[in-house]
Amino acid sequence: MAKKVLLLAGDAVEALEIYYPYFRCLEEGYDVQIAAPSKKKLQTVVHDFIGWDTYTESKGYLIDAHLSFDEVNPEEYDGLIIPGGRAPEYIRLNEHVPKIVAHFFEANKPVAAICHATLVLSTVHQYIKGRELTAYIACKPDVEAAGATYVNEPLHVQGNLVSGHAWPDLPGFMKEFIKMLG
Repeated sequence: MAKKVLLLAGDAVEALEIYYPYFRCLEEGYDVQIAAPSKKKLQTVVHDFIGWDTYTESKGYLIDAHLSFDEVNPEEYDGLIIPGGRAPEYIRLNEHVPKIVAHFFEANKPVAAICHATLVLSTVHQYIKGRELTAYIACKPDVEAAGATYVNEPLHVQGNLVSGHAWPDLPGFMKEFIKMLG
């Protein structure tokens, strides 16, 4: 039976951080589903580093959300991926998201969080308190406020959590997640 992977997203999800994991998981033969606040086409964004003090943002491709958060039964999934972009800042407010994410930590299933995904992890701070993880540098205060230690590395693995700094780190990020899934 194929492994089943859940991606949590919403509008303004970073294009590379959803498409790369989605296609990489499909390539492995996994059953992959994207969940969002509602079942619809999501507008992705492209973040790039072009010499500004922060990243720039442009419109990206559209991608289908296969189900809404309220339709997710996390027990059906073997692993969770949370991409970054601006989506994490508002999907974390959805009442179902903390329950979904908590399940993966409680069941010790693989969780992959990249870039701004730590904003979602902050809703389940009890599971990241005392842990080490990395994220986009602007999320360092959120990581620390949740009681975790920010690691200034492009990629970090601790227990069932693989964390990545940003989209340039996707190859190692996905390699570690796939290894965790077994």
